[in-house]
Amino acid sequence: MNYATQYPIGNYQHTRTENTTATAPTIGRVRKLDAESQRHKRSTQRQAEICTDSYATNAFLKCTFLPKLKAVQSVQACKKTAKTERYFYKSLSQLTKHYGIEPLQTKDYGYPYNIALAMWDTETKLKQNNINWDNLRLVQDSKKTFFTSEERYSTGTTLYYIPIVPLFQMLNDPKRKKTAQLLVSVCSYLYHIVDIPYYRQENSYLYWMYEMMNDWVEQDDCTEETESYIAEIVKAEWIGERIEQKLFNRINLQVFEHRLNHFKSRDTFEQECQKVAYNAFALYTQYPHESIFRNAPRPEEDPYNDENDSETVGMEKYISFIADTTGWLYERLADSINNEFNEYGAMEEPTICKRFDASNIAQTNLDFENRLFALLDELCTLLYDYKTTRK
Repeated sequence: MNYATQYPIGNYQHTRTENTTATAPTIGRVRKLDAESQRHKRSTQRQAEICTDSYATNAFLKCTFLPKLKAVQSVQACKKTAKTERYFYKSLSQLTKHYGIEPLQTKDYGYPYNIALAMWDTETKLKQNNINWDNLRLVQDSKKTFFTSEERYSTGTTLYYIPIVPLFQMLNDPKRKKTAQLLVSVCSYLYHIVDIPYYRQENSYLYWMYEMMNDWVEQDDCTEETESYIAEIVKAEWIGERIEQKLFNRINLQVFEHRLNHFKSRDTFEQECQKVAYNAFALYTQYPHESIFRNAPRPEEDPYNDENDSETVGMEKYISFIADTTGWLYERLADSINNEFNEYGAMEEPTICKRFDASNIAQTNLDFENRLFALLDELCTLLYDYKTTRK
């Protein structure tokens, strides 16, 4: 099971026309209807056959229809058609060269259909060739016409919360201590280099969520469960502080490669842990200074984005180390997070915006993010599995 993706926080789409929906505790499969819909029975009486003349052709079925003219009204408003087309094709050439796609020859079509056809063709090929491509805009300012392209890593409305209680338990498990030390190096890399927030740091989102949980318990009427609730909160704080001391020690980064090279897996679980460690070390080697927030959206840098004014869930709120992802405390925490996130219209995701206006184009991509989020997914799954299967 994929436990990093088991806590969806809404039916989020890039259109962002609706607020996110409620968080489900686990991912559910697509449910079938209770019964199949009833179909109308066919009549036993057949209709009279009607045949076309023998000379009729099937050419109509073989036709390919070009896209309808749409979404270019702002271009149509331009009076200087020749200038618009000149800038358009210059920008298109720059864009297609950057993404390595072959543009459709559309100059022979009349204006503005040639522009609409070229945009349709370019978007189609970008979808096929770039897994992170999100949208394409045609911008026209007072001087020229050009494309802007946006690449985005879709987080799938997932809470990337890395539980450290299972790691603490693993460190105290004689059978898994070597495995735990390997994962400590992985988490130390995520803590120091990737800059993932830690829930015991006061500047983190989850720190204040835990504080709120503690205040609620203290203010609520005392019940039979109150003592166990307080104990769970104290445990989360105590373990969190001790694991952070280990992660803070950079010796874990210095011995990362040594631990990895000398690790001997004994079963499937340890093989999976070793695989995660290899992937983490490969990222650390290739991107020794990259943070998970390196491509966090900066709306002020994209004045053509009409969604700048909408409130969004910051990346630091859904990516973090956390005490645990099971138990009463987490269930209450998840409910509160869900209620807050429902007040927002969208989620921040790693995004790269590129302008094709004859200026230099940054040769950046989302390879780091693609690999990092997959790593977080696998790490969360391993820690969850250890906690739930531990005897």
